[in-house]
Amino acid sequence: MAGYRRHVFVCLNERDASDPRGCCKHRGSEEIFKALKEGAGNAGLADVRINRAGCLDHCAYGPTVVVYPEAVWYHVPSVEDAQEILRSHVVEGKIVVRLLIDTIA
Repeated sequence: MAGYRRHVFVCLNERDASDPRGCCKHRGSEEIFKALKEGAGNAGLADVRINRAGCLDHCAYGPTVVVYPEAVWYHVPSVEDAQEILRSHVVEGKIVVRLLIDTIA
């Protein structure tokens, strides 16, 4: 395979609980990652890759997910939202506007 049709990165960065920026891991990004990984596997999406990422530098919006090749950034507060991104954006190519991090151009 020459590459992937979609490549999804999920921030799993973990900081000390006292850090004022917080971190995606403490906001449930591990569950988001698992939901996306399992969902892609169950759907047989061999041309889609779901990867763990270190800090994606948008801590205030965490859990943060970015989908390539479009470079679309999402705030993903729940497993249900992750499943919607997988179904709508990753499979159908439709951006989930309500979950966009709108400060990223």
